[in-house]
Amino acid sequence: MIRKFVLLFSLAILAACTNINDLDEPPVDLGNFRLGHNIAVAPKMTKGPFSREATEEEWIAAMTAAVDERFGRYEGEKLYHFGISIEGYVLAQPGIPLVASPKSILVINLTVWDDAAGKKLNDEVKQITVLENLGGDSLIGSGYTKTREEQMQQLSRIAVKEIQRYLVRQQSEEGWFKD
Repeated sequence: MIRKFVLLFSLAILAACTNINDLDEPPVDLGNFRLGHNIAVAPKMTKGPFSREATEEEWIAAMTAAVDERFGRYEGEKLYHFGISIEGYVLAQPGIPLVASPKSILVINLTVWDDAAGKKLNDEVKQITVLENLGGDSLIGSGYTKTREEQMQQLSRIAVKEIQRYLVRQQSEEGWFKD
């Protein structure tokens, strides 16, 4: 139980450090990367406890829009495709401010495909779990301050930023996206 608490606390700290508002800056270097297919699915999506409702179609639209927004800026010559499976979510409802202000959460699985090689780059699916950014509105509870659409958009953007961080790490460690 303590491990789970420490893990969730660590994720909350990391989420607080995620700057999703960097799209007006030049994109982070990903070598010879260009986004090909941007596929999101949600066949096994689970709604967490005390969550607002959201449909598979709404999540797919939010995720593909966030991926296009961040990765559509890359102009490399080699195509890479994303397969994203939305596994679960919690969209915070209004709670008791400061006492029981629930947090929004999104869990996705990512597979990256190299078009030219016709194979996956990551042998194992990369699971990414994100929490809403910490801030004034999440202290009160984003269920009070944001619509569910705004919560979905923010979570999708945070998840896509984490995808970018993963790709940068894989490029550095595994040599992804090189000629």
